[in-house]
Amino acid sequence: MTLSTKPQNYLPTASSGDAPASPSPASATEAGTPPTPPAAPDAAGVGGSGGPADASIAGADDERLARAGLSRVVEPGDPAALKAFAGLGAAEIWEALRRKVPGMERWSTRLAEVEPERDLERAAASGARFVIPGDDEWPEQVEVLADAGQLSRRGGVPFGLWVRGPANLRQVLERSVAMVGARACSTYGEHVAAELSAGLAETGYTIVSGGAFGIDAAAHRGALAGSGVTVAVLACGVDVSYPKTNSALFNRIVAEGLVMSELPPGCSPTRLRFLSRNRLIAAATLGTVVIEAAVRSGALNSAGWADQCGRAVLAVPGPITSRMSEGAHVLIRERDAVLVTNVADIVEAISPFGTRLTPYPQAEPNPIDRLSHDVRRTLDAVPIVTPVPATRIATTAGLDLDTTQECLETLADLALIEYNDQGWRLTPTTPPADPPTA
Repeated sequence: MTLSTKPQNYLPTASSGDAPASPSPASATEAGTPPTPPAAPDAAGVGGSGGPADASIAGADDERLARAGLSRVVEPGDPAALKAFAGLGAAEIWEALRRKVPGMERWSTRLAEVEPERDLERAAASGARFVIPGDDEWPEQVEVLADAGQLSRRGGVPFGLWVRGPANLRQVLERSVAMVGARACSTYGEHVAAELSAGLAETGYTIVSGGAFGIDAAAHRGALAGSGVTVAVLACGVDVSYPKTNSALFNRIVAEGLVMSELPPGCSPTRLRFLSRNRLIAAATLGTVVIEAAVRSGALNSAGWADQCGRAVLAVPGPITSRMSEGAHVLIRERDAVLVTNVADIVEAISPFGTRLTPYPQAEPNPIDRLSHDVRRTLDAVPIVTPVPATRIATTAGLDLDTTQECLETLADLALIEYNDQGWRLTPTTPPADPPTA
């Protein structure tokens, strides 16, 4: 399947393990609430339509119609399509299917009922648009999928992307991070996803996830709370709310960010479509952060796609007693994922090599850290409660009496020790000395 200005192979992906209990018919519909018409876009690509929703219809050319039709006829990431359509452009594929060229019978079942014009009209009616290669909104980075191979028998560049929301798709994905993880996440995972997403959003990064329960939803909400932009990549049509209980969240995303899918309006999710979606999440972003994932999960599939696309793979560690963190720990231990614990770690990992470097965390220095070796030895020999004379301290410290006396005077000037008729002792405010490090 092809998806760029020049013929390429078509390849799909999957997301964070949010497949429905059973596959739904491709034509089933769960309509979401259409958003309020957006205002004009700002410099960041937010606040206005990335292109008029009806632009896909008015002056729809053969290329756009062909790609819209193929997005309904050909299942995302179908490996048979990759082989059959190799080297052909979208218009050539569409014409070959319509002429029933031998070898194209696999896709004839859906072809009879496909009307690209109707799909474009339905998209426009819900405030959506169809973005294809050559459009201002087209995110060229997804074309890496032409060379990324296959994973879980899925792969390829989408024929086009159905987009709903006010942001400009290309612009918001230029600085974007994928956040994926378990649906049945822990309170820890949900908190971490929301906090990291909010922090990245405040730093100017777009948060991309799959709109599912658990980590996905927490990431989207965190980005919105950070007054940032978030993109939900769906395994169904952009006018379908799945899961339905996330409808309110989708409405907020549509109003302030984007929902995106390679499936045309009205399509329902299936298990393979979630796997196909994951490749889009990985290819469209600078890196994929895994926050809680079982050893067999859609989140690890997304991480695999990120690796194949040459994107950063990041993982947040969790409790060693949590099964939901086992997948993240496998990524760190065996698949060279970067361990991240805060926003700065993530920004460093997705930035050009040698930039945005994060210093290692260090404890704040205290007055004792700056003491000379002999003064530190003397301080260690001064008792906490019961005062003792300088001779006793010299013996304990292993120093001569004159050196000990000089050191005691230095410590007294720093108010670390005090003297009375019985001798020397620590002042009550003297911080405890840290043990020596190797």
